[in-house]
Amino acid sequence: MLIFKDKAVDLLSTIITDLEREELESLIEIPPSYDMGDYAFPTFRLAKVLRKAPDIIAQDLADKLKEDDNFEKIEAAGPYLNFFISREKLAQTTISEVLEKKELYGSSNIGEGKKVIVEFSSPNIAKPFHIGHIRTTVIGNSLAKIYKFLGFDTIKINHLGDYGTQFGMLISAFKKWGDREVIEANPIKELLALYVRFNTEAENDPQLKDEARYWFKELENGNQEAYELWQWIREISLKEFSRVYDMLKIDFDSYAGESFYSDKMPEVLEEMKAKGIVKESEGALIVDLEPYGMPPALIMKKDGSTLYTTRDIAAAIYRKNHYDFYKNLYVVASQQNLHFKAWMKIVELMGHEWAKDCIHIPFGMVSLEEGTLSTRKGRVVFLEDVLNTAIENTRKIIEERNPGLADKDEVAKQIGIGAILFQELFNQRIKDYVFNWDRTLSFEGETGPYVQYTHARANSLLEKGGFDDKGKIDYSLLTNEDETNIIRLIYNFPDTIVDSMEKNEPFFITRHIVDLAKAFNKFYNSTSIIVEDETLRNTRLALTFATKTVIKTGLGLLGIDAPNKM
Repeated sequence: MLIFKDKAVDLLSTIITDLEREELESLIEIPPSYDMGDYAFPTFRLAKVLRKAPDIIAQDLADKLKEDDNFEKIEAAGPYLNFFISREKLAQTTISEVLEKKELYGSSNIGEGKKVIVEFSSPNIAKPFHIGHIRTTVIGNSLAKIYKFLGFDTIKINHLGDYGTQFGMLISAFKKWGDREVIEANPIKELLALYVRFNTEAENDPQLKDEARYWFKELENGNQEAYELWQWIREISLKEFSRVYDMLKIDFDSYAGESFYSDKMPEVLEEMKAKGIVKESEGALIVDLEPYGMPPALIMKKDGSTLYTTRDIAAAIYRKNHYDFYKNLYVVASQQNLHFKAWMKIVELMGHEWAKDCIHIPFGMVSLEEGTLSTRKGRVVFLEDVLNTAIENTRKIIEERNPGLADKDEVAKQIGIGAILFQELFNQRIKDYVFNWDRTLSFEGETGPYVQYTHARANSLLEKGGFDDKGKIDYSLLTNEDETNIIRLIYNFPDTIVDSMEKNEPFFITRHIVDLAKAFNKFYNSTSIIVEDETLRNTRLALTFATKTVIKTGLGLLGIDAPNKM
């Protein structure tokens, strides 16, 4: 696709010999308003070299630059040289590219097949898959899609929380109060009840915590009874989780959780000892991180059992050896910032230069209006219940507004789940928020259903107008303000995807397609699209097709479906 910024640099480099091309490119800015041009070149940097005032330099450049069919005009405005892209050329460049590439528009091979691991979701087995897990699940899935779309070899890992003292608690609780048949009938809720009961009773009976530690140590030591109970709990938990993943249309390349690394930790501990990183402290092993502004990191308890830190280090080393990753991303809540900073520093201290390629992607927390989520106290909102409620509410709206719609159940799923996901990805991931049913399921304003409806509207126009992508298109007919605003957004879509990847922020795409939907609806309400003139009709439908395509691609990168009818 024609890169207009490059064309501006080409023109500048013909008359500015004092700066290298790369420096000229780095100086070009995007003005705050299109009234001031599509690109602006500030001349302050040249003032010292040429010993002239910046505004005089800008005017001199404007006088010297030859006309170019890529730009309608190039003019000086104070110390800036402003470039205005030819609207016809912009329309031709952009829409022809979408017509050629269709849903691959915006994709690229900048990743060159480099391996990127995205670790996300990672619920604890035997515990509810609740609304608090939605952020890691949705953000991680979107990032994986974005990286893949840009040519990276993306590996999705669900690092299940399937190890640790909590399983000592569950084993102990099951042996005391558990009933296999009752649990298998309703696994997560019954296991949660056991977990809550154990923690409640442990507050009055400290010996229960010792018992839990004993059973986890037995699990680590390969006790057959403990292992069989643990394996059964893991299997029934995964079966429950799979229902939610199926609803979200999310799959993983690996479910290797914490337990997968249990036999790899001794070697890691030996490496730490050999490199003099660990030291003994009251019978336990620690790494002193105080010189780096962090508290000591506990590597092994005095009873010989391991911790999250040890397992994450073992996992990172295994992944580097097994996948030889370019990036290893961890989509985990900001509450774990210190944990990730600590173990990544330890990997660096072990001499692994690739530690810098392990990147924590933090996000803000979800809380309920009545307080913070707490599994120990049983205060959770099941994610499956949230999704089902969204689907049911959407089904009611469809019955009211379009009862004759085909495939109502499937469309209700696409819109209801899309509404939930879109809200999650509409703001910067680091922001905390309070979960609210009414806001979550709203179908007005800057929402998923609004964008999905715009896609369906565009699709309906294309069907009704009989769009022919091989028919005549006159790009000179797409130069009014409403049309150009749409085209600019479509033209900038590939850069938005790259920005989302570089900053690991899917919300750039979310906001972009909201803006595109708004721009298209403004055009729809002000312009007759299906007109008698065949060329004009096909040209406006080409713009409609390009809009529909970008919205569908954008929603897809967020993990959201784009219904053709609503």
